[in-house]
Amino acid sequence: MRAAWAAPLAVAVAGTALTVSVSVGVDMAAGDAFDLAAVAVLAAAVAGVLGSLLLTAVRQRSIGTQVVVVALTALAAVAAGTVVAAGRMYVSTHDLRALAVILAAGGTVGVVVALVLGGRVAQGSRSLREVVRQIGNGHPADGEGGANRPAAEELSALADELHAMSERLAEARAAERALEASRRELVAWVSHDLRTPLAAIRAVTEALEDGVVDHPETVARYHRTLRQEADRLAGLVDDLFELSRIQAGALQLQLEQASLADVVSDAIAAAAPVASAKGVRLEGKLAEAPPDLLLSTPEVARVLRNLLENAIRHTPSDGTVWVEAGVGQDSAYVSVADGCGGIEPTHLDRVFDLAFRGEAARTPGADNGAGLGLAIAKGLVDAHAGEIVVANDGPGCRFTVRLPLPADRPARPA
Repeated sequence: MRAAWAAPLAVAVAGTALTVSVSVGVDMAAGDAFDLAAVAVLAAAVAGVLGSLLLTAVRQRSIGTQVVVVALTALAAVAAGTVVAAGRMYVSTHDLRALAVILAAGGTVGVVVALVLGGRVAQGSRSLREVVRQIGNGHPADGEGGANRPAAEELSALADELHAMSERLAEARAAERALEASRRELVAWVSHDLRTPLAAIRAVTEALEDGVVDHPETVARYHRTLRQEADRLAGLVDDLFELSRIQAGALQLQLEQASLADVVSDAIAAAAPVASAKGVRLEGKLAEAPPDLLLSTPEVARVLRNLLENAIRHTPSDGTVWVEAGVGQDSAYVSVADGCGGIEPTHLDRVFDLAFRGEAARTPGADNGAGLGLAIAKGLVDAHAGEIVVANDGPGCRFTVRLPLPADRPARPA
């Protein structure tokens, strides 16, 4: 409220000082000057009050109409003050008539100018309404410098803000649609992957319950099947829980100095039996020993486990999965190369999307899992301020994880 009255008060003070200065400059008696100023102020104030009432009456009209009323009120205030003051000075009838002609001519020009300026402001208001309408209809608003850009500075700035908001809303809607599509796809895949072990568990338990099998070795094999399918269910639930923590921003890393080479070595050792059972060769190379990094060891181990499981799953028998670790220009890296046959170039950008599988580019008949492993790996690497990328390489594709080097270690020359 104080800010609203600051400018009028400043103008009033400046006007009073100007009036005193002019009266002194033209050598007018103080009493005459005060008398004329008081009469002019009173007449102008009456015109201002009437203009305020008129503005209140047209408050539901367009902003252009209200601007015209404001301009006419100011013009009427000046004219009223001039006419009343002139009459107070007892000027001749001829001079009053001349003043009336001058005011009529000047007032006409003032009205024309007010109408033109009011029309421009009204056009800006209409443009602003169009921007709001486009946003309300879910369409992007016109950009800066467009044909419908409002001319008034305040309206133009507001239009720019609305345009920026429109772009943010469009991006948010696109991200929401993509996320919703991923969620629907995830639900479909998870539903399928839940049914498979559940169906196996149901069939085995029914066979055991009905006494269909009674041979000790067969019963033991059925029990192993139950455990394996239960482990698959537990793994899927574990992946869903981890993914929910990542997406909810609830992932809390316990960072500590750790050897990346040791984490890679442990991951290879854990994956070796799985690779051997499938007939896949698992080989590793340490190009250059990375320094100790600030890591959450369980999460990094999970990233490597997911990448190795993914590589072994999609590499045919007698194929090779190659793991390499080293130091790059400004990061330590681990790469996992497989023999999956490559990924369609159009799918490379979607490999880390939630529930993406891309079976068409992978080994036919492979069990691709729920499509959560790579999404989880990306979330965990991002939480370490790292990067994970994929590219087709030789007989398959290569996944590369890059983790930042310690801050106190100088970057390696390019």
